[in-house]
Parts: sequence; structure tokens; C-alpha cells
Amino acid sequence: MPSTDIFKLIFQHDQRLDKLADRNTRENPKKIESSLEDFMKPDPTYSKLYFTGTDLKNEHFGLNRLSSFDEIIAAMELAFPNKNIITAKTSFPSISKAIQDLRLGEVFILTDKETSDLDISSLHIDINSNVGHLKEELKDALENDHIVVYKEQAKNGFDLHLFSKENVYRDLFFPLQKLVPDHFRFFSINGKKFRSERHFYFETWTLDKPPHGFEEVHPESVI
Repeated sequence: MPSTDIFKLIFQHDQRLDKLADRNTRENPKKIESSLEDFMKPDPTYSKLYFTGTDLKNEHFGLNRLSSFDEIIAAMELAFPNKNIITAKTSFPSISKAIQDLRLGEVFILTDKETSDLDISSLHIDINSNVGHLKEELKDALENDHIVVYKEQAKNGFDLHLFSKENVYRDLFFPLQKLVPDHFRFFSINGKKFRSERHFYFETWTLDKPPHGFEEVHPESVI
């Protein structure tokens, strides 16, 4: 397998869940009133993980452009062996089949429940938008303990963007690490270290000396 395949897992942990709420505090001042009991509670948080990849040999950008895309999805399935996989249309027996069915901007959820009352289609975005547009619907989904995964447009294909109230980084890290070094070079990246789009494509200009916070994962790496 060529070492020119680069897999990147970009993470941001401890994101404040209330930041996903509608910004209506001026119109609804009750939303910013807090009792002492509320003040003493820890702020609920969520994590987001972005899965992307680069085929440097052919200069193609997108998770599905990697030769080992199927193995990456299989690693995700190992990380969530007992979750039900549901889209706006139906449920699926595997993450792989759900991804195949989705259009760009659509989502599937991973849940312990057999069905969901969530209007999953309300989470969809068009290809000219991104999940950075804060959505009350995403907040509701996370508060109901759903893991939400977007199929997002990449330069030459698509990437995956995962949101979870629980930090699932460790669950994903070890199955993905097992694919190193035979399938690709794996970089675990702190999303808070990004400064520009140039950082996102660091592998095209500084692969041998990545920016601070961009850690290459080896078989012996620990977390």
C-alpha cells in the first residue's frame, strides 16, 4: 500500500453544547438567567471528529479517495458494534451501507434506540453550507445521546463529520491505529491548532515536519 495515502482524524473536545442553541437571548432573556444550582452544574459539552484523507500521488482530496476507505469504515463499525444506524429514510445494517445511501449534506445517526423520534432530515445541510452553521436540531440530537455523522463535500469526493455528546475518540483511535502502517500514514490533529486552510492541507507542503498539534500515529503510539 503506498505511503502517499494520508488519513487525518481532526478532533475538538469539550465544545460547549449550549453554543449550538439558537442565538435568541436578546429576545428571550430567560435563556440567560441562572440559579445558583444551575451555576454549580458543569457545562454540558460535546466532541466533534472530522475524517478526511489525501491521495498525494494523484493529488486527490477526500476520505473516499483513499485506497483503504473501506477499511476505515470497517474500523468505525468496530468502534460502534452495538449501535443502530438510522437515516431520514430507514435503518441500515452497517455504517457502510448508510454512507452509500446518503447524499452530500445528509446524515445518519448512531443510537442505542431501535427507533428515533428525531426528524433526521432537519439536520441536513445543502452543499453550499456547513455544520458550522449552529443548529438547534443538532443540539437536540446530541442531548438525546445520538451520535450524528454528516457526509460532507470534499475537494474531490467526500469526508465524514461526527458529533457526539460522549467523547468517542478512544473508541475510534485503536481500530484505526491497527491500519498503520500498511494502509496509510495516520495523523491525529487537534482542531484548535488550525490557523488557515493551508494548515488543513499541511501534507502538501510540510508532511515531514507537521505543525504543532498534528501528531502522526504509529503502531506503538499511546493516548
